[in-house]
Amino acid sequence: MTTTSDPGAHDHESGSADGATRRRAATRGVVAGLVSAFVALGVAELVAGISSEWRSPVLDLVPPAVKDLAIEWFGTADKVALLVGIGALLAVYAATVGVVAVRGRLRLGMAGVALFGVVGAIAALGARGERPATAILPSLVGAAAGVGSLWWLCRLRPAAAELDGDPTAAPVQAPPSRRAFLTSAGVLGAVGVSAAAGGRWLGGRFSAAASRAQVVLPRPRRPNAPLPDAVSLEVDGITPFTTPNRDFYRIDTALTVPQVPVDTWRLRIDGMVSSPLELSYEQLLDRELVEADITMTCVSNAVGGGLVGNARWLGARLDDLLDEVGIEDRADQVVGRSVDGYTCGFPVAALDGRDALVAVGMNGEPLPLRHGFPARLIVPGLYGYVSATKWLSQIELTRFDQFDHYWVPRGYAVEAPIKTASRIDTPKGLARVPA
Repeated sequence: MTTTSDPGAHDHESGSADGATRRRAATRGVVAGLVSAFVALGVAELVAGISSEWRSPVLDLVPPAVKDLAIEWFGTADKVALLVGIGALLAVYAATVGVVAVRGRLRLGMAGVALFGVVGAIAALGARGERPATAILPSLVGAAAGVGSLWWLCRLRPAAAELDGDPTAAPVQAPPSRRAFLTSAGVLGAVGVSAAAGGRWLGGRFSAAASRAQVVLPRPRRPNAPLPDAVSLEVDGITPFTTPNRDFYRIDTALTVPQVPVDTWRLRIDGMVSSPLELSYEQLLDRELVEADITMTCVSNAVGGGLVGNARWLGARLDDLLDEVGIEDRADQVVGRSVDGYTCGFPVAALDGRDALVAVGMNGEPLPLRHGFPARLIVPGLYGYVSATKWLSQIELTRFDQFDHYWVPRGYAVEAPIKTASRIDTPKGLARVPA
């Protein structure tokens, strides 16, 4: 009696084993890449927390064009959308780098992590605003930690199997044991969490919240009259005349709110002026402050949208400040610059007696951090993208033919007077109204 074996079955079992080996290697690669990326970002966050002039590389990696699209597509949810998108892209990149590394190309994988650090360093130097050369350190140190983590997780020994049984194929490399790999990944993950938490704690030292809490706004020398009762209608669902600060819309290009304590803040007014002026926060508060009820709206506000709000603002009149420095006849543009380098620009002719302010207060309290503390520009009748500079640091007089503010090269109109619009608060769309 003779027995025969089925070579096809043997090949099938061999192929299944090879496939399982490859899947296990790929899984380890994904884990190794993600953990290494998390360590890199955590360490970068920790280093960024050392200095107020440094920040996490993630915040510098978003190109301005992507920020612009996020603002246009997601409105007030743009920050969340951007951060989620960045996280997803980094996760895919890190997983790919990890798979490459465990498949026998560790140096290439380490180079991929290092490339992240280089890109982050370049982005830090190219970010808006004045940044020191040392701003590259969070990216570079974080990348070094990521490279070390990937090397540790992918420390290699000769593979037990080869891809598809081909002796010329790259071997599937693996850490010495599954338990050692998982333990190492867990330890490194804890390091990443601790580093990120430490960076957040260190960065909290630079928060301007404590500075804002100590501000006592002076009473305006020209207070607005109380709002008449007629502006409040007893109708369910209708928007209040004054928008509470917590509900006031926020649209800007800052992924994180700039932290500017009042003791270091300065406002410089210069450019095409006769006598440049620099003011501290105390000097600004010592000037004659006025109140004004001003409605703001975003040019991106959709029909019936919520990117509009009304507040009682407190501040120094902009035309008084510019009269003091003396505007040269050739100047036709007022440019506001933020501490993060963002710029707005509007015509000098807009200062026609309207209540344009360098605002320090909003609805009876110091400006909220997210709305421009310590000071911002408010210009009635103009869309915010040309006038409402938050975290204001400089006002420059210049010409439209010599300078384009942030949004002009991106296809937005140079001059942006608000167009009349209306909104029905109630009844809501598709609501059934009793006869």
